[in-house]
Amino acid sequence: MGSSDDNIVLWPLLVYGAIVCSLIGAILGLSYFLGGRHVERATNEPYEGGIVSAGSARLRFSSQFYMIAMLFVIFDVETIFIFTWAIAFKELGWIGFIGAVSFIGLLVIVLIYEWRNGALDFGPDGKKILRAYKKLTKNPDEMVVK
Repeated sequence: MGSSDDNIVLWPLLVYGAIVCSLIGAILGLSYFLGGRHVERATNEPYEGGIVSAGSARLRFSSQFYMIAMLFVIFDVETIFIFTWAIAFKELGWIGFIGAVSFIGLLVIVLIYEWRNGALDFGPDGKKILRAYKKLTKNPDEMVVK
């Protein structure tokens, strides 16, 4: 049979669990009694934010969104590698320096590739905007939205 020393090990865990459960109960009880109770038009809507939802949440994103996400991931991972390289700079020596330079060179190539594919073109082309403005100023009647 087990000795009484086996039970001593479990009592701090049980006390901790009781404290956690009582705190959860206190927080939920206080929020129920002190919380506001209001009924408005958007209260029962999913994802209530104070604005009545219009339309579906199923939106189509352009492929450029994913190109920007790829840029974020690529350069976020780059910072992780460069910081770890900088921390271990003395231990890595010239071999580590050459590896870091080749890694940065590869990232520059990826940046150029993304740039040429239009991943950094966030807005409309400036020349198209100027042409549309010139066209509208020649025919001001077309500026009226119907």
